[in-house]
Amino acid sequence: MLIDLHGKIAVVTGAGRGIGRVIARTLAGEGVTVLTNDIDEANLADQAREFAERGWQGKTYLCDVREAAQVQDVVSRIAEEYGRIDILVNNAGVAVGGKVEALSEAAWDLNFDTNLKGVFLMCKEVVPLMKKQRCGRILNAASFGAIVPIVGSAAYSASKAGVILFTRALAGELGPWNVTANCYSPGMVPTQMNHFAELPPERQNRLLDTLTLRHWGEATDVAQLICFLASDLAGYITGAMIDISGGKLATQIPQLAYEAARAEGLTLSD
Repeated sequence: MLIDLHGKIAVVTGAGRGIGRVIARTLAGEGVTVLTNDIDEANLADQAREFAERGWQGKTYLCDVREAAQVQDVVSRIAEEYGRIDILVNNAGVAVGGKVEALSEAAWDLNFDTNLKGVFLMCKEVVPLMKKQRCGRILNAASFGAIVPIVGSAAYSASKAGVILFTRALAGELGPWNVTANCYSPGMVPTQMNHFAELPPERQNRLLDTLTLRHWGEATDVAQLICFLASDLAGYITGAMIDISGGKLATQIPQLAYEAARAEGLTLSD
């Protein structure tokens, strides 16, 4: 059984770096024409060079997903040039933290405008095209923080929790048109936004101790999930939230299993 995405048209937001960049790269490697947007022109130019060097099909668009006019312009240009959008990956996001008593209104708005409003604006423009096609895949980035928040993440976690319920409501609206909408919640994947892999060893170990699979996730883990959810193999999955966190919710104290494994003679690298 093979995932076949060849010839599909995908839009990936926030694809200039990090997980979004890897999602775009992975889809392109599967034969997808990948149309990316980002607010960083330099990152988009670098991505365009990479696609050209590898012979991948795609195009970049400078776009701030918080701005309705910019989103409308980009989607209309894509619709005019390509005629369809088969896959929409709403990856663009920010994580501006702070405890509630010290959190600025600007920080709150930045989280919600990017993480939730941006998803809404992209879906609002793409949905009519997918309904006309009578098919499509919408994939929205939530977060493990939307399931269990951490101290200082009120704005971020609340915005990502909104993504989950928005996705479920959208899935209900789009069922008659054979369009699915799902979201995914990555756990500890080191990126330029969270700097997990750059933390002091003792802080890294403290975080890793919360995982059933006690190692950092990789952006490719998320990208491979996207490929599956975007494929025909996932045609009966909609309104779902896929937890891709290395098992943070599997057990209460996952490090107990590692202690027991060492006691049984298993050699572990950590």
